[in-house]
Amino acid sequence: MRIGSPAVLGLALVLEMGPSLAIADEPTKLTLTLKDHKFSPAEPTAPAGKPVVIEVENQDKTPAEFESKALRVEKVVPGGGKISVQVRALPPGRYRFFDDYHEATTEGFLVTQ
Repeated sequence: MRIGSPAVLGLALVLEMGPSLAIADEPTKLTLTLKDHKFSPAEPTAPAGKPVVIEVENQDKTPAEFESKALRVEKVVPGGGKISVQVRALPPGRYRFFDDYHEATTEGFLVTQ
């Protein structure tokens, strides 16, 4: 390859932008606690247009099922256990999640803005 060839110039551009591209794709991390069949915080916020990793810690002795049709997530959290859920980048909005085992009393909303 010649020094001035398009391939070399393209590689130089990617190498120069690499760190900033990695930062842009870095997911936002959120932690939710489930205790007495309630999420805390009940309305966590995250930036719109960025992937999100939600860690759910179940402080109850019984299992829960973290579910959201809007977020396309369904995962069991054992009693006293933790899970991590990866969520795609989302447009601004309010996305419902709940414990499928106690849906009537255990819900929250991920707010992206």
